[in-house]
Amino acid sequence: MLVNELKKSLFVSLWFMFLTFPIMVIQVNTVENIIQWRWANLFFVGVGSFVLSALWRYLIRRKEQGIQETEVDGVARVTLSQRLLNNRRFTIPALFVVSILALAFPFVFSLYQTNIMITAMIYVLLGLGLNIVVGVAGLLDLGYAAFYCVGAYSYALLNYHFGFGFWSVLGIGAGLAALFGIILGFPVLRLRGDYLAIVTLGFGEIIRLIMENWNAFSFGPSGIANIPRPGFFGVEMNIEQVTIYVYFLMIGMSLFTIFVVNRLQDSRIGRAWIALREDEVACQAMGIDKRKTKLMAFALGATWAGFAGVIFAAKTTFINPASFTLWESINILCVVVLGGMGSIVGVIVGAFVLILLPEYLRFLSEYRILAFGAVLVVMMVFRPGGIVETVRRTYQYKETA
Repeated sequence: MLVNELKKSLFVSLWFMFLTFPIMVIQVNTVENIIQWRWANLFFVGVGSFVLSALWRYLIRRKEQGIQETEVDGVARVTLSQRLLNNRRFTIPALFVVSILALAFPFVFSLYQTNIMITAMIYVLLGLGLNIVVGVAGLLDLGYAAFYCVGAYSYALLNYHFGFGFWSVLGIGAGLAALFGIILGFPVLRLRGDYLAIVTLGFGEIIRLIMENWNAFSFGPSGIANIPRPGFFGVEMNIEQVTIYVYFLMIGMSLFTIFVVNRLQDSRIGRAWIALREDEVACQAMGIDKRKTKLMAFALGATWAGFAGVIFAAKTTFINPASFTLWESINILCVVVLGGMGSIVGVIVGAFVLILLPEYLRFLSEYRILAFGAVLVVMMVFRPGGIVETVRRTYQYKETA
């Protein structure tokens, strides 16, 4: 068995050496009109691909041997991350340490690092909102950036035309995004799976193209600049003070979002969403109003995108349609999938990993995105349920004497 695996890895390394030979070995010097042969590069490609292939096959074999079995002796197996989360002796000290670090962060680290953390917390809001739609209700939404766009442009346009402040528009932006979520929900009530994804993708592109081409309304691709930052009872603040203020504002918004989303998941509507995700036909047969359940999922999920959009516009003070493309929706979806669909803690961890990891891989220069993609691939292969997997609730019948 081991010999066969090594033979396969050797074949992979030879194949990689053959494919990369023209690029890694041959170098044409156009100045002196000579060809330089870089055989050392071919050697490193062969050794590296052999080692990586052997390691990959070893890990896959261990996975297939049942290390990540979902059930043992008929009882659902709880992962290490879930055991830690359910252990009060671990969670209370961990929350205390995280709280201290969060409060001290803007005073210890630079303004640049604080801005990165603000961006990560904006993605926490977006991820938790999309988690309602995708992770809990099981509705694949590829146009989520449209609601993010609605929230951002709500603040920018209302401030530009009517002078509305940040706190006035925060609720208005969330409400308008929820309204657009309902508008999207009606045409897709009968759709599921790939068809639902295509329609939501088209909806997201429609919103972006309207903002990009309707110059009289949204100023087109030029965008809107000089958007006011959040104020605090009229107190004048410099850039550093405003950044710290927005940082603590995002902490408060994140805690509020976590509380509300957690209550929603444990509520009656949350259980209806889970039933809808597991089996739509059985859900409807049990008397659950499928139309109302889907519309509430789209509306509540879009609400948090509206909140995040208003905060994003206030943070950057400039927005244009290029900030709300399809790739933005895909990034938010990656937060949910990477962290663990349906898991609040997983989505939070996924948001920080997805935003912070590319920033702290900058030392790899042009290979930064390649390394980041490799990390995501390995993660999805060996932990397909996400960083923090959700544990299905199981009920056992025990006969009493």
